[in-house]
Amino acid sequence: MVIHMNETRLCTIEQIEQFLSATASIEFSATGDDRERYGHISRVLTRFDYPGRSKRERGVLHRYLQHTSGYSRAQVTRLVTRWHRNRLASVPLAKRYSTPAAPFARKYSAIDVELLVEMDKAHEDVCGPAIAHLLQRAYREYGDVRYERLATLSVSHLYNLRKSTGYQAQRISFTKTRPVCNAIGVRKAPSPEGRVGFVRIDTVHQGDQDGVKGVYHITCVDAVSQWQVEACVQGISEAFLLPVLALIIAQLGGVNYLGRSTTTILAGEARSF
Repeated sequence: MVIHMNETRLCTIEQIEQFLSATASIEFSATGDDRERYGHISRVLTRFDYPGRSKRERGVLHRYLQHTSGYSRAQVTRLVTRWHRNRLASVPLAKRYSTPAAPFARKYSAIDVELLVEMDKAHEDVCGPAIAHLLQRAYREYGDVRYERLATLSVSHLYNLRKSTGYQAQRISFTKTRPVCNAIGVRKAPSPEGRVGFVRIDTVHQGDQDGVKGVYHITCVDAVSQWQVEACVQGISEAFLLPVLALIIAQLGGVNYLGRSTTTILAGEARSF
């Protein structure tokens, strides 16, 4: 909903203060262009004779313009300063920049972008200097007039064209989700210091054949006594490892291996995988 307000009847600073206190919770938004808002600021400053006002009254006018124009406090201050310098001109406030009457011509067209896409596809996205050299050869050595403009393409602007919307729309690439590689064991040699019970464990996958998953070979070797135990599991997971580890521990020393219970060893070995 758009509401048009006639604020010309606000002629005193007291009325401006009453208006600000009554509309503190109301938010104004600009519906026109900057030219209309500049005109509103000029009319208010002229109507209230801004140069002849005190510092407090000027602050009230600043807050009023900020509230009704939608500009920030800093922008209102800049505009008021410009109006004060040019207040004797026919148009004290005017935009100092606008859309150029003759905008910059686009050098490389959509056809050039398509040719660049074709060249990148054919050479599997090699580096920019290589592509720029290939574009030059296509025109200068092979006489392909389609590459006349691209033959002057710089390497830096080549990367700009690769980032453009037209290029990206034709070169959509998908990257597969990369698996998370979390280490499930600590890979380091044990330090037995001449004591038995420190076991080296190694796993080797047998391989797949005709689509059938192979087993995993587990080799356990005591670092001191060199006692070796071999086992096979269907997969590296807790469901397959716990029963096999219990058998390995039994092979290495029984239920009370080196003064540690089977449960403690089993938990420790399960964590080492």
